Amino acid sequence: MDTRIRHRRVKVGTVDTFYREAGPANAPVVLLPHGYPCSSYEFRNLMPCLADQWRLIAPDYPGAGYSDTPDAFDYSFDGYAGFLDDFVRTLGLERFVLYLHDFGSPIGARLAITAPERVVALIIQNGDIPYEDALGPKYADIEKTWTLRAAEMRAQLAKAIGEETFREEFLNALGPELQDRIPPDLWKLHWSLMTPKRREIAIDLIAGLKENRAWFPQHRNYLRQQQPPTLIVWGPHDHYMPEKSARAYLRDLPDAELHLLDGGHWLLETHLDEVVPLMRRFLERVAR
Repeated sequence: MDTRIRHRRVKVGTVDTFYREAGPANAPVVLLPHGYPCSSYEFRNLMPCLADQWRLIAPDYPGAGYSDTPDAFDYSFDGYAGFLDDFVRTLGLERFVLYLHDFGSPIGARLAITAPERVVALIIQNGDIPYEDALGPKYADIEKTWTLRAAEMRAQLAKAIGEETFREEFLNALGPELQDRIPPDLWKLHWSLMTPKRREIAIDLIAGLKENRAWFPQHRNYLRQQQPPTLIVWGPHDHYMPEKSARAYLRDLPDAELHLLDGGHWLLETHLDEVVPLMRRFLERVAR
């Protein structure tokens, strides 16, 4: 069985889109939307581990990774969800397990709401949660900017976009015993792909967290009404999404399978050997 990753490009509308794919073409699909400040690169280690039985697909969003950065595109959570919908339609993906991590969570959840019958199950790993009272302390720093005028808010957020802050995003709340498992490639690579246009996109997306807050009830309602089979695998050492963030999902998904690992926001870098068997058992149950 060939479990190697294939690196491909496809036109999604007018957007030249890069994506990674592994596994048999006729196998059940696992869709992997990436987080910030990252790209499909975050799934490079996971994909070969599961490609013996599943087809794993990870696109780069417009303005991220190796995809194009078109001028005429809606760089918002809604815009990215629309792109993801176009992407799965372009590839002819009718049903899939959806992995929700970081900003990929509100983007992927919007995709699920659009057509819930396509979503076989959810795997949630330190995703941006739809529970205001369970956010980590780092979110308070972002919320402080919401009281500023638009230009002042953008200027403040712009300070958080740099190579050193990218490094801090990837190291997050990890102790020194785990920090050496995070490769510097993550912040070096993604900072090298930053352009003035992409910097503005990042500011727009972070600023959009304010409007995204009003969307939380729709996200919760989807979980409560649809009750998708769900695996929650979480690293509690996360300034944005600590342990209480993971447990908050159980309010609407009481039957979800929850695992707390001794890691942080980027578990696929630090605890891949623990994540893979949990995912494999779950996928064998829901997506064979």
